Amino acid sequence: MLRSLSIRNVVLIEKLDLDFESGLSVLTGETGAGKSILLDSLGLALGVRADTSLLRQGTEQASVTAAFDPVDSQIIDVLAHHGITPDVSDDGLILKRMLGKDGRSRAFINGEPAGIGVLRSVGDKLAEIHGQFENQRLLNSAAHIGLLDAYGGLGASVNQVSDLWTGWRNRIAAVADAEAAYEKARIEEDFLRHAVDELTEMSPQPGEENELAETRSFMMNGEKIAEGMAGAVKELAHGRGVENSLQSATKHLTRLAEKIDGRFEPVIAALDRASAEVSEAQSELQRLQADLDLDPANLERTEERLFALRALARKHGVDVDGLAELLDEFTHNLESISTGAKNIEHLQGLATEARNQYVGAAKKLSSAREESAGGLQAAVNKELKPLKLGAADFRVPVELLDENEWNAHGMDHVRFLVATNPGSTPGPIGKVASGGEMARFMLALKVVLAKADPVPTIIFDEVDSGIGGATAAAVGERLAALAEDVQVLVVTHSPQVASMGTNHWRVSKLAGDSRVETTVKGLNKQEREEEVARMLAGAEVTDEARAAASRLLSSRAQGDAA
Repeated sequence: MLRSLSIRNVVLIEKLDLDFESGLSVLTGETGAGKSILLDSLGLALGVRADTSLLRQGTEQASVTAAFDPVDSQIIDVLAHHGITPDVSDDGLILKRMLGKDGRSRAFINGEPAGIGVLRSVGDKLAEIHGQFENQRLLNSAAHIGLLDAYGGLGASVNQVSDLWTGWRNRIAAVADAEAAYEKARIEEDFLRHAVDELTEMSPQPGEENELAETRSFMMNGEKIAEGMAGAVKELAHGRGVENSLQSATKHLTRLAEKIDGRFEPVIAALDRASAEVSEAQSELQRLQADLDLDPANLERTEERLFALRALARKHGVDVDGLAELLDEFTHNLESISTGAKNIEHLQGLATEARNQYVGAAKKLSSAREESAGGLQAAVNKELKPLKLGAADFRVPVELLDENEWNAHGMDHVRFLVATNPGSTPGPIGKVASGGEMARFMLALKVVLAKADPVPTIIFDEVDSGIGGATAAAVGERLAALAEDVQVLVVTHSPQVASMGTNHWRVSKLAGDSRVETTVKGLNKQEREEEVARMLAGAEVTDEARAAASRLLSSRAQGDAA
């Protein structure tokens, strides 16, 4: 609910801080006092389009701050969706809007910068203003199906239909993907068969390119490699040979080892290791000499294989090491041509089954909606009669959509329609109802939908326009009843409505030396009685008016006590 509203430099308001309570709060005052300025200011904080005409003359910037609490999880989810995670544990949610003389505005949520669209999304869930702005949520036909479902308690059925819709669409997508893959494979069948034959004949192996490149390099340098190895063998075998020389040296030292307390043992061990290493080197050289291939025909075959693999890889746009995997892929695609038709048929069967499940649940939901629509129609029409709208006929048609318009909400189109005169064709409330009737239609709807559509704060601007007496009293009673479930603020010229409030503010316009200023004052019991008497009597408040005001307020108090 709205806890406080702080306004700075908006039209006739220089500085104003208001604290609100739950229940029904009324704002009264003479015409032109500035009551609409309060609603314009609150609209700014809720994300309504900014207008530089709201800026107080002679100032550079206007600002409005509105504090709400408590804040439910739905609003937190909206903020999280937009990447905003304000701390709402202590102060609730604080919306702030700043408007400069250049027409630009900035928005903040709990001190964190936010886009105007985000502010509006959050504001729509915190408060509704009826009678002041054209884009009221209850007039938006897109919201009507959700309101009807909430009124009828159909949330579980709607969720089931939504899940079945998603499952059906996923099945349809799977069929489309399978058909596209099958068609692509069928068109490319000749290419695939040629490619598979070509790759199978080549039989590429992972890592083969590196092996062939190394072998080619070795063979291309074969003569130099052979000459080098021969020179190495010659040096190792020079004279008596390195190995024989090492063995002879070891024998000489071994004879002396016992005479000098084993001091030659490390040297002997090193010579033994050297002899073993030389022997191993000679053996490896002999093996390499035996493996050395100097046949030009073998080099040619190696090069042909390497170049053929690289050409094939370029042809298919892959690395040489990717040819084996590509062969597996092409083979699978070829196989899918023979199995594709059966797979598509299977998926189509699943899609048909999913459609039937969706249709079955959606039809049940449609029946439940038609029943709920009847209840909603009766309830709203019952509310319209005492609001001097007894000739009006409220309708909630539940119409079947064409299959191409079915959606996650079902197969229904729901609208709130009204005929204001007997025999007239029902139409959208916003187009059929007059300005004075509009707010009362909204009041009737909100009274009926209060629990189903729990917006925590509702503001009515002159809901009593053009009515008086018993009708105005009925409006006041319904506002008071609505205020038992949500916070209600009403701007009114009706003493009957004003007397029903639990809180009362008087809006006044004061003329100073240089400018006019709007002020708002909370009224005590005596001041409130005087204000209601003014509303009854007009310019000159009489004793009779005061007595009548006292009776109105007393009857309200007695009603509360009862």
